[in-house]
Amino acid sequence: MISVGDLRGGNKVELDGEPYIVVEAQHVKPGKGGAFCRTKLKSLKSGNVIERTYRVNEKLAEPNLEEKEMQYLYCTDGQYWFMDLNSFEQLFVREDQLGDSKNYLKENMTLHIMYFNESPIGIDLPLSVELAIVKTDPGIRGDTATGGTKPAYLVTGAVVKVPLYLNEGDIIKVDTRTGTFIERVK
Repeated sequence: MISVGDLRGGNKVELDGEPYIVVEAQHVKPGKGGAFCRTKLKSLKSGNVIERTYRVNEKLAEPNLEEKEMQYLYCTDGQYWFMDLNSFEQLFVREDQLGDSKNYLKENMTLHIMYFNESPIGIDLPLSVELAIVKTDPGIRGDTATGGTKPAYLVTGAVVKVPLYLNEGDIIKVDTRTGTFIERVK
């Protein structure tokens, strides 16, 4: 159990049988009355954000979370297959469970999968990935890095805005949190 008085951003709690992460915890001590804590909680399953207020003397349950290091193998029929690097067991995660994370998965990539009550609920991607451009308008002589941007289709199916000078076949680094272009990889 976690005391509400000890809640900070990043703590994980369980509400109504679902795991949440504390996005923001604001502790308030009014002039009269008891102290309380206003929280913003993000569901680790669905990504929904809720706001709740608790008295400081309340306690919240800790979720049964486990993180396993796994390797992404391949995708078939909307099922993404991963292998546990310790036990070599394979499991699949449905496309709807991955959300936008599927746009940044490369074969043989090592990442962490979070489990809640022994069922996978999501993956932790690295901060950036290197992906090849499959389709984009050709670059034209004189295009500069500070000019405009154009859409580029990546090998994983993601679409990213890139500078005009990039061409098909170029490898770029993409931020997995925002889905934005960082730099060209040489």
